[in-house]
Amino acid sequence: MTYLPTAEGRLSLARRPDLATHELVGHAMADHHRAELVVDALDMTHGRGGLEPGCVIHSDRGSECTSTQSRERIGELELQQSCGRTGSCFDNAAAESFWALFEEEIGTRTWPDRATARAEDFNFIETFCNRRRPRKHKTFGCLTPAETRQRPQHALAA
Repeated sequence: MTYLPTAEGRLSLARRPDLATHELVGHAMADHHRAELVVDALDMTHGRGGLEPGCVIHSDRGSECTSTQSRERIGELELQQSCGRTGSCFDNAAAESFWALFEEEIGTRTWPDRATARAEDFNFIETFCNRRRPRKHKTFGCLTPAETRQRPQHALAA
C-alpha cells in the first residue's frame, strides 16, 4: 500500500499484481488506510483473475494485510496467504519494484483533489501498465501484461 497526497488529504492505494504476467489485476483506492482497502483489491483480483483455490497471495507483514478481516477473506476465497519475513526487503521485491516504477512514471506531487488523483492513477494502471508497457516474459518474449494474459498457456499466478 501507498498513498497519493492531494489537497483534500491522502488517497490510499492497494495493489495486487500477477507475478506471471506483471499485470496489476486488482487495485483499490480510498481515503483511508485500513484493511478494507486490501480486501477490496483482493476482491477485484479474484473477480478479474478467477483465482483458483490454493492460489498463493503474498504480502508484507503490514497490519492491513495480516488483519483478521484480510485473513478471513483469503480463507473464504480458499486461497493461501504468504507473508514476507520481517526485515527482508527481498521477500516483497515485486511489489516494491512496482511502487518504484509508479513514483517514477506518475511522479511525486500533490494532486488538486482525490478525484483527479484517482483518475490519473486508474489511467496509469489500466492504460499504461497493463496495456501499453511491454515487459519481457521468459516464455513469451516481449509482450504487455494484457497480451501475456491472453495467451492460452497462461494461468493466473497472483
